Amino acid sequence: MERATDDEVLDAVGPQLRALRRARGITLAELSATTGVSESTLSRLESGRRRPSLELLLPLARVYGVPLDDLVGAPSTGDPRIHLKPITRFGMTFIPLSRRPGGTHAFKMIIPARPEPLEPTPQTHEGFEWLYVLNGRLRLVVGERDLTLPPGEAAEFDTALPHWLGSADGGVVELLILFGLQGVRSHVRTDTPQPRDRNRR
Repeated sequence: MERATDDEVLDAVGPQLRALRRARGITLAELSATTGVSESTLSRLESGRRRPSLELLLPLARVYGVPLDDLVGAPSTGDPRIHLKPITRFGMTFIPLSRRPGGTHAFKMIIPARPEPLEPTPQTHEGFEWLYVLNGRLRLVVGERDLTLPPGEAAEFDTALPHWLGSADGGVVELLILFGLQGVRSHVRTDTPQPRDRNRR
């Protein structure tokens, strides 16, 4: 397998940083306040207009709680296995399934079982999201719609709309998520009509 050049490794840092920040639900303003790095510098770093340096990457690695090697995509020499490192956010687990720069990023998401249902707290951010329910019953709130998706159902939506994901019945939910920048949509489409709004229980 051909090794990536230094330029290719550095070019992949920006999209990796953006994916980490969005998976954790952190804004550029919040990240700037935590690291002391200006918002404009962070924005240029994520877009590839600013070359990463050790001075910039060290505080980001501390905030995200990942090894510095993960930010620069350093490979494990001689080890062909893919080491998936879960990310925990809001009590949910995200397992990154893709690491390529730009385009769409794939995650497996696990929503743990809860004895008491959570009250939805919708959020917004830039991008477009596609999801597919593997196990459990997903409660998906998008804008004014409150949906319940059983295993095998999929949904996609603009993340500029207020949205929230949780368990519909308190059980564990497992799903696949594809996340892309604004305008980048999945080519997968379902032939079934959109799920009906279900009354809250």
